[in-house]
Amino acid sequence: MSYYNTLKTEQFDQIGEQFDAIRKEVLADLGERDEKYIRGLVKRQRQLEIAGRIMMMLPPTWPLAVAALGTSKILDNMEIGHNVMHGQYDFMNDPVLNSRDFDWDSADTAKNWKITHNHEHHTYTNVLNRDHDIGYGLLRMSDEQAWEPRFLANLPLTVLLHTFFQHFVAVQNLKLEEVLVYKTKTRDQLAEDFKPVWKKLRKQLGKDYLLFPLLAGPFAPLVFVGNMAANLMRNVWACAVIFNGHFPEEVEQFPESVVDNESRGQWYVRQLLGSANFSGGRLMHVMSGNLSFQIEHHLFPDLPAHRYAEIAPRVRAICEQHGLPYNTGSFWRQSLSTWKRIARLSLPSFKGNKPQAGNDDRQDLPLAA
Repeated sequence: MSYYNTLKTEQFDQIGEQFDAIRKEVLADLGERDEKYIRGLVKRQRQLEIAGRIMMMLPPTWPLAVAALGTSKILDNMEIGHNVMHGQYDFMNDPVLNSRDFDWDSADTAKNWKITHNHEHHTYTNVLNRDHDIGYGLLRMSDEQAWEPRFLANLPLTVLLHTFFQHFVAVQNLKLEEVLVYKTKTRDQLAEDFKPVWKKLRKQLGKDYLLFPLLAGPFAPLVFVGNMAANLMRNVWACAVIFNGHFPEEVEQFPESVVDNESRGQWYVRQLLGSANFSGGRLMHVMSGNLSFQIEHHLFPDLPAHRYAEIAPRVRAICEQHGLPYNTGSFWRQSLSTWKRIARLSLPSFKGNKPQAGNDDRQDLPLAA
């Protein structure tokens, strides 16, 4: 039985009040400390990018250059771009760090990202047929998803997804499976939707694989390969962090019916059960964009992510109070669990009589939010 179905209406309401109180307290405390943190991080990210691009043209420092540029891209995408586009720093009224205008060093357009991620994923976290992040239209990541022969390639496709993650994310909003597999979208519709995607893709490909190699003159091959290596470093790491936060075996998924008349407390519980954390030191948290605290991020996506480490003990205490799981473990433990799930779901599921959250056990839930 899903933990979701063990709670009474009063418990959902109490949980909602408790999490709302944490959010209001942090919002009231935002200020100079948060500004100093994000500005310092942006400065360090830019220093790493400049150093990486300069060292890329010096053969003895090429490995250091790849590491510096790859780290720069990770910081830009994870702790800066992802969090800024969630509106975590909108309170600063800084046009450079405003969710409305910010763009990142990634193939995906900021506009499409905010649709597929901020709206679809965070509103309908782990709700089947609503959250496109469940498999990205490419993988089978749920027992409730009908098995098709193409899912035998779950494992190699996951490797491919990690390798070219920024490009798969860039085309996610196109819903390619609707054209290639299910035939519910026309090629004309796809061509129209692809125009802004291709514009951003051209910009990114031209910058990394044409502009900077040409500027390097005789060192162009070193720069070309170095940029490929830095992008690979960013892609694999970002994909691993996201998978570890959403797909370990213990993370729950939900049918569409669960969002009908969903209360604030029920939304919080779904976010909690549909996410997982992984442990680590300060460097691990910064390099993961603090998505090592994926539970806290899904509960409070608009709070500055560097605050999650402080919030986490309070979230865990609320979970213990209400008998809810707090899914956390080492990075490698969550990775192993995730890859086991990917492998298992590549084959047809033989489901037993297992009730799902939001289905038959909702007699204790309110009829209206």
